[in-house]
Amino acid sequence: MPNGTDPLVRRAAQRLRGWGGVAAMAVACGLTASLTLLPLAHDGSGADATPRTTGPGVGTGVQVVDRAAADTCKNPEASLRPDSADGPSIQAIKARGKLVVGVDQSSYRWGYRDPESRTLEGFDIDLARAIARDVLGDENAVIFRAIPTNQRIAALDSGKVDLVVRTMTINCKRIQQVAFSTAYFRAGQQVLAPKLAKDITGYDSSLRGKRICTAEGSTAYEELEKNSFGAVFKDDADGTKDDKDLLTVPNQLDCLARLQLGEVDAVVTDNALAAGQAAQDPAVELKGRPFTTEYYGVAAKLGNDDLVRRVNKVLVDYRNGPWQRAYERWLKADLPGIPGPPEPLYK
Repeated sequence: MPNGTDPLVRRAAQRLRGWGGVAAMAVACGLTASLTLLPLAHDGSGADATPRTTGPGVGTGVQVVDRAAADTCKNPEASLRPDSADGPSIQAIKARGKLVVGVDQSSYRWGYRDPESRTLEGFDIDLARAIARDVLGDENAVIFRAIPTNQRIAALDSGKVDLVVRTMTINCKRIQQVAFSTAYFRAGQQVLAPKLAKDITGYDSSLRGKRICTAEGSTAYEELEKNSFGAVFKDDADGTKDDKDLLTVPNQLDCLARLQLGEVDAVVTDNALAAGQAAQDPAVELKGRPFTTEYYGVAAKLGNDDLVRRVNKVLVDYRNGPWQRAYERWLKADLPGIPGPPEPLYK
C-alpha cells in the first residue's frame, strides 16, 4: 500500500494478516477505497469506471395500490408502472452513449472489486449491466461510480449518476428525496459480532454499553436512533467529538475492519450485507434474527419518471430468470433460503 495510506488502513492490513488471505486483503483494499472516496471506479472493460411475501421463485405476481394510499406512505415500495418509452432522461443517456450508475465497490457479493481481476462484480453490478443492455443495447455501456453510503442521494441530486444500484432500502423518508423502482430484493437489519462474543445475542438489551458501528445515512443508524438498547453508536457518545468516537463510517465494510481491530464490539447492518462480511471473516457471525423488513430498490433523481418506468420494465423481465441466476451465483452460498424476488408493487 502507498506510504500515504490512512493509518486505520495500515493498522487493518497488519491485523488482517492471518485473517483469511485474499479475502482478508480484499477487506483492507475495500477500506482504502472507501476512505479515499475515489469518485470514479474502473470496471476493467475500458470504461470509467421488503410483510409482503416474495414471489414463488420468480416473483411474477403484481400488486396494485391506490395512489393516495401511496402518498401517505403506507406502501413506500409502490413505484410507477413499467414503460419502454424514451422520455427526456432516456434520451439524454442515449445521447451520451453511457449509463452512469452509482455502486459500491467494497460490499462482498453485492458490489465489490475482485482482488485478482480488479473488475467490479456482484449482484448489484449484474443488475446495473442488465439496465444498460436494455437502454443502450450493450451491458458494457455503463460507467460505474463508486459512492459511499451517505452520498447516494447527493450523487443523484447533483447529476453525477443516473441511477444508484447499491443495496439501497426503500423507505418513507427516502421516497421524498429520490424516485425508486419496484423492489428487487428483501432484506432486514441484523447484528454482526464475533463468534466468541457470547454475551451479544442480537438486537436487544445485550447491546447495552457495547460500541456499535453503522454506516452514516443507513437505515441501521436510523433504527439505533429510535432504540439503541443503551449501545454506544453516536459520534459524541462521551460528550466530546474526537477520533475515538467515530463509530459511524462512510461504507459498511469499514465497520468490519473496525470490528476486527477491536475498536467496536458489534455491527448493525442489513443481513444481506452482513452475510457477505461473515463470509469474508469466519471469526464473526450474525446474532439473533432480523428485526426489520426492508426492500432494496434502484434509485433515480426525483422527476426522472421515464427512467424509473424503464427500470421497472427491465425488472419485469429480470425477475423471470436472470434474478435467480444472479442469486445463485452471488448470494445463495452465504444467504440461503431466499425463494425469489419480491413481487412488484405499483401505484
